[in-house]
Amino acid sequence: MLTFKHRALLAAMVCTSTAHAADPFASNSPWALGDWNGARSTLAEQGIDFEFAYVGEIGANLGGGYNNDRSASYSDQYSLGARFDLHKLLGWHDARFQLTVADRNGDNISNDRVGDPRVGTLSSSQEVWGRGSHWRMTQLYYQQAFFDRRLDIKAGRFGEGEDFNSFDCNFQNLTFCGSQVGNWGGIWYNWPITQWALRVKYQLTPELFAQIGAYEQNPSNTQNDNGFKLSGSGTEGAVLPVELVWQPRIGGLPGEYRAGYYYSSSDAKDVLKDSNGQPAVLSGAAYRSASSKHGVWLGAMQQVTREASDASRGLSLFAMATVHDKKTSKVDHYVSVGAVYKGLFAARPQDDIGLALSEVHVNPAYRKNAALTNVANGVDDYDDPAYLPVQQTEYNAELNYGIHLADWLTVRPNLQFVRHPGGVRQVDDAWVGGLKVQATF
Repeated sequence: MLTFKHRALLAAMVCTSTAHAADPFASNSPWALGDWNGARSTLAEQGIDFEFAYVGEIGANLGGGYNNDRSASYSDQYSLGARFDLHKLLGWHDARFQLTVADRNGDNISNDRVGDPRVGTLSSSQEVWGRGSHWRMTQLYYQQAFFDRRLDIKAGRFGEGEDFNSFDCNFQNLTFCGSQVGNWGGIWYNWPITQWALRVKYQLTPELFAQIGAYEQNPSNTQNDNGFKLSGSGTEGAVLPVELVWQPRIGGLPGEYRAGYYYSSSDAKDVLKDSNGQPAVLSGAAYRSASSKHGVWLGAMQQVTREASDASRGLSLFAMATVHDKKTSKVDHYVSVGAVYKGLFAARPQDDIGLALSEVHVNPAYRKNAALTNVANGVDDYDDPAYLPVQQTEYNAELNYGIHLADWLTVRPNLQFVRHPGGVRQVDDAWVGGLKVQATF
C-alpha cells in the first residue's frame, strides 16, 4: 500500500500522462514550465522523469517573543532531480534510480526575533530553514523490488525521514512537518542531509508492511562544506530504525498508522552526570558516555469524513508522538495533534484548511544541568548576559489555508502561536504570521 506522500506522487504521475503537451503556466499542468512541447512526457514514457521544485517561506513576528521589534524573514529551498525507470531504460524489472540535489537559503524569524538567542527556540516557524545556504546532494540511490513488489530494497544515499516516521509537510511550523524524530533525536538527519543507507521493506498484507534500515551516523555530513561528500570519513556508528506501517481503509476512507523504534550504536554524552554519577558541571569532570541511544515514535492519520460528490474532499485527523532516551537527549518527548479539511468550499475543491497543536518537552535532567550551570557560574538573574536560560516546555499552534492556485502552485498563508518560545518562561508568548509557497516547475 502507498503512504500519503506516495499517493500524492502517484497523482502527480497521473497528471503527467493527462497533461501531455501542457502549456507553460497552465492551471491544469503539474509543471509551471509546461511539457516542453511534449518532450517532458515523452521522456517520462521512456523512463526519465525530471523533478524541479521550490518551497519559499516568510515569517513575520506580529507580537511577543524575545525581541518584539517588527521584522520579517525569508527562507527557501530549490530541489532539482531525476527519476530513472530502469525497466524502461535497461530492461531491469522493477528497478529505479533517483538523483536529487537541493539548495537552501535565507533566515529564520524564530532565531531573529522569537527565541532568546542564548538558547534559541525548540521548533522553527519556518521549517524549510536550516543546514546552511548552499547546494547539497540529497538523494543518490538505487531501488529494486522483488516477488511481485512485496520485497523492496533501497540502497545509496538518502535520509531516514523519507521512509521512517515520514509525514506530509503542508504546515510551515516545524513541529507539524516531516519526520519528527529528526527534530528531537539529535542523531537522525532529515532532508536535505544525506548519508549512506540501506532500507528493506516487506509487504506482509495488502494493508500492512514492515521495514528496517541501517543509516551511517556521520555528523560531518551536516557541515556546510560536505554537501557532496561521498566518503565515510567521520562515521561514528549507525542508526538502525524499524517500523510497522498499517494503511487501512476504515469505512472506505484511507488511513495510515505508524509505530517505530530506533537504535544508535554511536557513543552519546549524558546531559547531566559524570562517570561517578555526579553533576558534571559541579564536579568539573567530563560528562559520562553512553554506548548507545534509542527512542520510539507513533504516528496516525485518518480521513474521517468525505463529500458525496468527491471522496478526496473531507476531514482528516492526525497525531504524532516521539519519546527519546532521557540520559542523552535534550528533548525527552514530543506530541502533536491536528486536523486538515480538504475542499471545505465546493467552489474550491482542492484548497485545504489546517489546524494543529504541539508540545515539545525538555528532559528534566537537561533542565537541571542548565540550572546547575548558573549555580556554578554564580549567576541567578535572567537579564545577566552570562545566565543560561532554563528550558522547560514549548507549545506551538498553527492555523493555515492552502490556496490551490494551479496544479503546480499552492500558496499557504498561516498564523502561528508560540507559547514559552524555547521552553523559556521569561520569554513572552509570540504570534507569527507566515506565508508558504510550494511550486513545481
